Amino acid sequence: MAAVDNQEQPIKQIYPGPIFVQPWWLNAVAPERWHDIAIEKGGQLVARMPYVITEKKGFTSLSMPKLTQTLGPWLAPHKAKYAKKLSQEHQLLAELINNLPPFDHFKQNFHHSITNWLPFYWQGFQQTTRYTYIIPDLSDPEALWSETRANIRTDIRKAQKQLAIRTDLDLEIFLDLNEMTFKRQGLELPYSRDLVRRIDRGCQTHNCRKIFFAEDHDGHLHASVYIVWDNQTAYYLMSGSDPERRNSGATSLLLWEAIKFAATKVPSFDFEGSVIQPIERFFRAFGAQQVPYFQITKTNSLRHKIRQDVRTWSRLFRDQHQK
Repeated sequence: MAAVDNQEQPIKQIYPGPIFVQPWWLNAVAPERWHDIAIEKGGQLVARMPYVITEKKGFTSLSMPKLTQTLGPWLAPHKAKYAKKLSQEHQLLAELINNLPPFDHFKQNFHHSITNWLPFYWQGFQQTTRYTYIIPDLSDPEALWSETRANIRTDIRKAQKQLAIRTDLDLEIFLDLNEMTFKRQGLELPYSRDLVRRIDRGCQTHNCRKIFFAEDHDGHLHASVYIVWDNQTAYYLMSGSDPERRNSGATSLLLWEAIKFAATKVPSFDFEGSVIQPIERFFRAFGAQQVPYFQITKTNSLRHKIRQDVRTWSRLFRDQHQK
C-alpha cells in the first residue's frame, strides 16, 4: 500500500466506486441530466448504475459526459463460489439494463474492474476494448523511478535544472495553458470553461484536486497538470502547455511530481489512457501498466445509425484527402 497522509481524513464518498460516479461530480459535469439506477437487497445496496441523458436533434442518448473517464455499473463484492457469484452478477446486470430509460443510442465506458459484460451482449449491446495506463502501486518511489524509461528520466533531470514547481496559481491560468494545447493543433477547447470551473469547485469542496505548474527563472509558465483523486486512485485529468516552450521537459517533470504527490494520498495513479500513439507511448514510459476496459454501445434507432455511418464515412473521406 502507498504511504497515505495521516493528517487528512479519507475523501467521503456517498457511493463506492471512482470519483466519476459520485453525485457531486455528476452534478458538475451533467447538471440536471444524470440519473441513477440503484438495486437494494435486504436494505443493502448491491448494484448501481448512473447514466446521463443527452437530447439532441430529436435523438435521446445515454452518453459519457465530458472529462469523465468511466460510468457503468457497480456491483457489491460477493464471497460466494464463482459459479453462484457469476449468476448473481448476470441477474443484477440484467436488472440494471431493464431499468434503463428508452434511448436511441447508448455509450458508456465501464470501469476496468467490470470484466463481465455478457448480460449486455445478450441484450444486443456491443463492446469495444479500450485501454488505460495505471501505476498500481505508488508505495516505493525508487521502484517508480527505475521503472520510468531513460528518456523520461533525462527530461525530468533537465527540467529540474531550469524550472520550478508551483501549486499556488489559480484555475484561470491553468485554463489559458490548457486552451493553448488545443489551439496549437487548430482545435477548439472540447469542453467549456464553465464545465471545468464547476468540476474545480466540487473538487475543492471535497479536497481532491491539485494543479501543478512549471515556471522558469524568468517567470514564464511552460506547462501545467491537473489531477483529481478518490479513495483509491489519482487521475491525470487535464494538462496544458505553452507551444513555444514544449521542449523543456516540463510535462514530464510535472507528471513525475504529480505521481509523487499522489503517493501521499492513494495507492495508484491512472493516466486515463489514449488511443493516440505518441500519447500512449508517453504514458507507458512512466512504467504504467496497460489495463483494458470496456466501452459498451447500442443503437436502437435506424435513423441514428444512418447518421452515425454518414459521419464516420465523411470523417474517413476528409482524413484521406488531407493526407
